[in-house]
Amino acid sequence: MPSYLVEIFYLFAAVCFVFSLKMMSKPKTARMGNFIGAFGMFVAIIVTLLDQRILSYELIGLGMSTGVVIGVCLAYLSPMTGIPQVVAVLNGLGGGASALAVGAVFEELLKGHGFEILSIQFLVAALLSGLIGGLSFTGSFIAFAKLQELMTGRPILYPGRHVLNATLFIICIALFVVQFFYQDSSLPFWLLFGVASLLGISLILPIGGADMPVVIALLNSYSGLAAAGHGWGLNNSVLIVGGSLVGAAGFILTVLMCKAMNRSIYNIMFSGFGTIQESSTDSNQDDFYEGKIKKSSADEIAMLLEDAKKVIIVPGYGMAVAQAQHVVYELCSLLQAQDTEVLFAIHPVAGRMPGHMNVLLAEANVPYALLKDITEINNAFKESDVTFVLGANDVVNPLARDSDPSIPIAGMPILNADQSRAVVVVKRSLSPGYSGIDNPLFINENTLMYFKGCKEAISDLILALKEQ
Repeated sequence: MPSYLVEIFYLFAAVCFVFSLKMMSKPKTARMGNFIGAFGMFVAIIVTLLDQRILSYELIGLGMSTGVVIGVCLAYLSPMTGIPQVVAVLNGLGGGASALAVGAVFEELLKGHGFEILSIQFLVAALLSGLIGGLSFTGSFIAFAKLQELMTGRPILYPGRHVLNATLFIICIALFVVQFFYQDSSLPFWLLFGVASLLGISLILPIGGADMPVVIALLNSYSGLAAAGHGWGLNNSVLIVGGSLVGAAGFILTVLMCKAMNRSIYNIMFSGFGTIQESSTDSNQDDFYEGKIKKSSADEIAMLLEDAKKVIIVPGYGMAVAQAQHVVYELCSLLQAQDTEVLFAIHPVAGRMPGHMNVLLAEANVPYALLKDITEINNAFKESDVTFVLGANDVVNPLARDSDPSIPIAGMPILNADQSRAVVVVKRSLSPGYSGIDNPLFINENTLMYFKGCKEAISDLILALKEQ
């Protein structure tokens, strides 16, 4: 295929990517936006395969077929609660693939012509791709292991970790410089990739599970930057555009999530958030809650709902784990049938990824108009008769309003569920959220605790309502 046609099709693919992001910003056009983005990627792949620089279609076909099988299995077998893990794995593979592809170019140039033909642009872009790609590769798999509970979700803190991270980073910079002056071998590049991979592990281990969604968004940005560096090294415009879009989108998402938690990137990466707080040890937890909890039942809550005019539902990770979104919508429909206004309060970091609750509720065909974000819904809690908290914890913890810096979630914007006339908390136990602190909402005068799995609890409540 002539080079000018390749560039035209690459431009078309890049335009598809831009329109895809734009359309995915609205629920009504999100599905079409996803399709347009996938179509743009399909065009870019086909054009690349038709390019005369392709050396081995057999190996490419083997790799693509293997990837298709793995991708289809991931898509069909992963539950909605596992999507963050899937995103983490894809981030890691993307960053690692970019670094390895650049490394292959190094080897090819060394084998054929030597490094004297390499431009400064290629060296800088390729080395940055190796550095960022290695970091995102291993870091993403540590994030996956924490979210998948293959290892503890608590921060793994060890003495001298900051010194170790600084040392590994300095070594990476040194190898970066060495490759410029030692162009007879690709060894500095591969050492850079290896040290960056160690840095990725060392950086992510001390970060707690609650911060993994933010870390994944940041690593997503890194993998995009690695792809863009790969594109600059190969002078491939579609990789540059696609990688830059992913890098920018991932960084913007990271900033928005940090704002939603009232925390900085530095605090997330280096503070060890999620360590078990002293107040949440078993003995202290018993002292905090003992004699103050009001347990409830489906029949009692059904009586409470009988005269309710406005109900707000706060979905959390507990709802996602129980896959209770369908019975929750059934409860919503039942309440609406008795002329009760029902709204859903969505916190930006509820669940494990931004939009997690939105996607789950959309899967159950909950009308999007009923979903309200924190800025829209917070003033409405004062007017609500009943608020259901379904497996949420930190996002409704009143301690966040405290300015005490020793409280991990201090200053984080929360949903004002405690301001409702009555609060029903559906939870299996009194275990703390990822912040590791107790929740005063559970002992409020207006709070009833309904100790059951979310799906079973809501199903029993529906039966109780129908029997009234």
